[in-house]
Order: sequence, then C-alpha cells, then structure tokens
Amino acid sequence: MRIAAGSWLTIALIVSACASPRATAPAPTALAATAPAPTAPVAPTPSPSETPAVSAVASAAPGRPHVFVIVMENASLARALAAPAVGTLASKYRVATNYHAVARPSLPNYLALTSGSTWGVADDDDHALPAGGIGAQLSMAGVSWRAYMEGLTAGGCRNSPYPYALKHNPFAYYGGACPKNVVPFDALDADLAGETPQFVWITPGLCHDGHDCALAEAGPWLAQLVARIVASASFRERGALFVVWDEGDEGDRANLVPLIVVTPDPAARRSAELYDHYSLLATIEDTFGLSRLGAAASARSLTDLLSLRGP
Repeated sequence: MRIAAGSWLTIALIVSACASPRATAPAPTALAATAPAPTAPVAPTPSPSETPAVSAVASAAPGRPHVFVIVMENASLARALAAPAVGTLASKYRVATNYHAVARPSLPNYLALTSGSTWGVADDDDHALPAGGIGAQLSMAGVSWRAYMEGLTAGGCRNSPYPYALKHNPFAYYGGACPKNVVPFDALDADLAGETPQFVWITPGLCHDGHDCALAEAGPWLAQLVARIVASASFRERGALFVVWDEGDEGDRANLVPLIVVTPDPAARRSAELYDHYSLLATIEDTFGLSRLGAAASARSLTDLLSLRGP
C-alpha cells in the first residue's frame, strides 16, 4: 500500500540463503498503491489480506518525513500491555492487536524487518548475507538514516561488549560489514536536537529491550525514550514512530506481538487488522518511495494505524 498525500507522517516503534530478496518497483502514483498479503512463516499465523485504502505516512507536501523504529524483545501482546509503562503508551497511542512476528529466534525477525526475508536463518549466529536491505535502499535513494545501537563501542559491530548484541543489529549482516550509518545510541539526543536523519532505527541494549531485564525496568526506559522522540522538532513536523517487539513469548505459536504507533496526532486507536513484520517494512518503503523488498512486496501496509492531517 503506498501512502497518500498529507503533511504529517506517522512514526512507529517497535523489532541464510543465496540471493537477495526480490525488489518490486512501487507504482508511479503519488504514494498510493494496493498490495496482496504476505505469507507468514509461522504456520498458525494467517497472512494479511489486501485492503485497498489510503495511508498518510508520506506526502508530496513540503518538508521531509521522519520515521522512527524502536525494536523491543521477547514479549507477547498480553504480557507487554500488562506492564504499566507499556500499557500507558498503548492507552495514549495506536496499537495493532493482531500483529505477528514471522520467525524464531530473534535474528530472522530482524532480517525480515529490514530486508523482507529471513534468508532461511533459524539461529542467532553470524551469517554472511549479500549486500542490500533497507539501509542500502535508503542510501541509494539519498535518504539520510542512522541505526543507533545501545552498547556499541569502538570495538565495532562484531566486538562491542554487553549490553550490545550483534544478533539485534541486522545492518551488520548485509555484505558482511557494518555501514557507517550504524552508530552508538549515545549519539541520538544530539541528532534529535539538531539534524535528525529521516530514518531512525533504535536497538536498545539487552536489558533495556526487555531481553535480560523485566518489563518493569525496560518499560519506563522505553517510555522516556518515546517522550524524547515525540518532543523533537523532526517528529512534530512530519514524524511517525513505531515501537515493535521482535518475537512473542515462548510457547505462543501465533507469535503475537505488540506494535505501538505514535503520530503527531495522538489519537488512541486499536486495530485488529492482520499485520506482520513485512507490513512494517512495506510501510517504511512506501513512505520513502522505495521498491518493496522480498515478502514486503505483497504485504498489507499499516493503513488503518496511520492518518491524514493537514498543515
């Protein structure tokens, strides 16, 4: 689904094989297109079906869109929303209640979110994948972007200590090298106060993402981060924030996870439409006028969680 004209952008938070995922060229219309459903790799999870509709993540209006993505870890929809800090965010903003991760463990979900494919990866190990992914797309299109990694040090993408985790940095896998756009999380506040990249990816460390620490600790950290982003000029002008969890609790075969969408028009809303990680990638690519990669080509865009708003 391509995105219809409008001057505000919605921000969402958030989280093997041989050839690169196939890219499908977007329609030449001004940010509106329809697409059929993705096929979720998890057997019990049905695939989203196409719903022709209009979304407002990007527009031809003056100004540059800004998309923010925060990827959290390992929580089901019910457990995440039961945590007070996360539940408060969900009550203020927009929530997809039928959003699914596409694999287990973490790494293949991060690859799906950034390239439209799990590449047949079924572990969290290091893998040499072909160059590509959303980062390469953005660079080729001249769209500024940065991925902020908590715990990243001078040791780089493969040698930084805890709480950094390579398996939660998908950009390090494409082409076997970490692009210069991947930076320490500490750089975020200065960028929010100055020249904010148009696409911002945030990977918290292993405690603050909820992987190693309880949501009682990770949730308030997340809420403070959301507040800083929402207060930034780049978000207020044409921003959208997506907070997503990479995968659900062990034993949940449906892999149902939360997706919280924050926009400059903070109307609370819940959507029961069927979405998955490919839907989020498709929405980001549509926003910036990029070809859809891999399974994102047939994914349903996050239409009903996005809204038009005038200047």
